[in-house]
Amino acid sequence: MSFDIIFVSLCLVAMVATLVSDRMRPGMVLFSVVVLFLCAGIISPKECLEGFSNKGMITVALLFLVSEGIRRSGILEQFICRLLPSRRCSVAKGNACMLPIIVFISAFLNNTPVVVIFAPIIKNWARRLKLPPTKFLIPLSYATILGGMCTLIGTSTNLVVDGMVQDAGYKGFTIFELGKVGVIIAVVGVLYLVFFSARLLPSVSSKDDDIEESSESGDVIRVEAVLGARFPGNGKSLRQFNFNRHYGATVRSLHRNGVRLQGNWMDVPLSANDTLVLETDQSFIPTWGDSRVFLMLSVMDAEPEMAKKKRHFAVILLAFMIIGATIGELPFMERLFPNVKLDMFFFVCVTTVIMAWTNMFSPKKYTKFISWDVLITIACAFAISKAMINSGFADLIAEYCIGLTDSFGPHALLALIFLITNLCTELITNNAAAALSFPIALAVANKLGVDPTPFFVVVCIAASASFSTPIGYQTNLIVQGVGGYKFTDFVKIGLPLNIIVFILSIILIPMFWEF
Repeated sequence: MSFDIIFVSLCLVAMVATLVSDRMRPGMVLFSVVVLFLCAGIISPKECLEGFSNKGMITVALLFLVSEGIRRSGILEQFICRLLPSRRCSVAKGNACMLPIIVFISAFLNNTPVVVIFAPIIKNWARRLKLPPTKFLIPLSYATILGGMCTLIGTSTNLVVDGMVQDAGYKGFTIFELGKVGVIIAVVGVLYLVFFSARLLPSVSSKDDDIEESSESGDVIRVEAVLGARFPGNGKSLRQFNFNRHYGATVRSLHRNGVRLQGNWMDVPLSANDTLVLETDQSFIPTWGDSRVFLMLSVMDAEPEMAKKKRHFAVILLAFMIIGATIGELPFMERLFPNVKLDMFFFVCVTTVIMAWTNMFSPKKYTKFISWDVLITIACAFAISKAMINSGFADLIAEYCIGLTDSFGPHALLALIFLITNLCTELITNNAAAALSFPIALAVANKLGVDPTPFFVVVCIAASASFSTPIGYQTNLIVQGVGGYKFTDFVKIGLPLNIIVFILSIILIPMFWEF
């Protein structure tokens, strides 16, 4: 075994351990590993930087801005409020009304803003109808994940894998190509959530007692605030960090991993994804709503104010982007415009510029709406994959995988790649999981002498299918804080869904993409 393989192996083990321990943001962890590979001569400076200029990574950045423009239009709130039943109904009926539209929306928009918008609306709707909000918030997160599997732009992971596919010299995915499998998985997943959420999810939350404790009166309102990575008090306790002086709000309680902290909770160091219940005035959300200090702010027991301007224009722009990207790569369009590549990148660029010039998001503050850590993670993922290939590590793992399943054929290898990718995405992050699995999938296909496309697709699906833990996907972390879920609540309802997605993927993928 060469020095390069040993060095890459040790670095990857350290990377996974650091990501699991959550000591640093994923982007910095991956960037640190890339620098180590650069210092060891495993990747060149050009290979180190290629991910930062990758079309898929830039597309993800622009989609953050498109999602922000749609969020500000208020059209999403209008959709969901019209769909939710106005009278008392069963949990199954409530989920049946909301989940399909959430799957559809998240197929075209970034998952995180969809959850941030819908979570407080659904929670307040459930309370008003005297239904447990805990029966709806995890299904909300899972529906956005399922929707993301249906299109190329549904999740950043699909765009990352597509970029790696093109870098490897293969034709990338079209916008709806992954939907051949993704739509079927989404339909089955929604049916599972509709029929089993009422049985498998808890009826009460550790946050329920906040409602009775509040001394809300007059202009004082109660706000839930999910802390972001940029919150300046991270690492400090509430005694050390004067929240009232910084934000003009009083902290009523602190929740972590779905549990309300008791005892000396004022002395507990704060961290990203903690949820605070605040008492403040009406100016708090307008002042801090656009700040990346908080992942989510919502007024408890209040309906959101609906934006009235530019809703129709927002829908037109979104339709323009989706339809344009769909027909832009057809042969007759390529003949009509031989010098312009009318792909998703082209149309998302045009849409973003139009939204900026029409003030659908603030053009002076546009950098605030981009998750830079996600972009750095994506860019570094390309370099890490390149290091795995250059060192021979990917070939070594591929040979081991083939040896394990030698008598079972490519279907067994497809299943093994799914399990490896899915385990990584549950423990670390979806984009890092794709970075680790893609070069192995490519090496396996090359050694078998088969078409690698089924292996590329299974990496996309498995990297997105983070249902069994709250830490694999940011939307899971958000609803855990808002809903007061325990870790075991995700395992109870998410593990069967993981198994369902696994079985469907192994059956369906070879049917649409032959080896």
